[in-house]
Amino acid sequence: MAQAPQVEKNVSMGLSLAIIQGAIEQCAKDGYKVSVTIVDKGGNVAAQLRGDGTAPHTLEFSRLKAYTARTRNQTSLQTMKLLEDPANAYMRQIPNVVGVGGGVPIRAGTEVIGGVGVSGAPGGEKDEVCANAGLAKVEAALK
Repeated sequence: MAQAPQVEKNVSMGLSLAIIQGAIEQCAKDGYKVSVTIVDKGGNVAAQLRGDGTAPHTLEFSRLKAYTARTRNQTSLQTMKLLEDPANAYMRQIPNVVGVGGGVPIRAGTEVIGGVGVSGAPGGEKDEVCANAGLAKVEAALK
């Protein structure tokens, strides 16, 4: 019996660029210089931008936050809170998963199709605000 190929939703280049632009605009408005990464459904980098004047580590850290949000299907801030419980210490062994705010899953309806990570604002909570602003720019396309 022949099997049909899988058909699945994923982030596109246009969607990635719009999310990045929205996140950068929000952080710039708030006075923060940030880098932003979008990962696709498989956790691979779909788009990445290092903001002007950002520290070198922000590009990689934004990727780790986006990857965490995608693979954990929750914000990286939620992952941080889980890691505070010693019973969840095993999660620290998962490569590339970080427990700090700034990563948010990208959902098409209820399906997680990627993640956005922001790094450079003074605190993960502020990074997450910018990530959510980027997602708000494409909200209609993700329904």
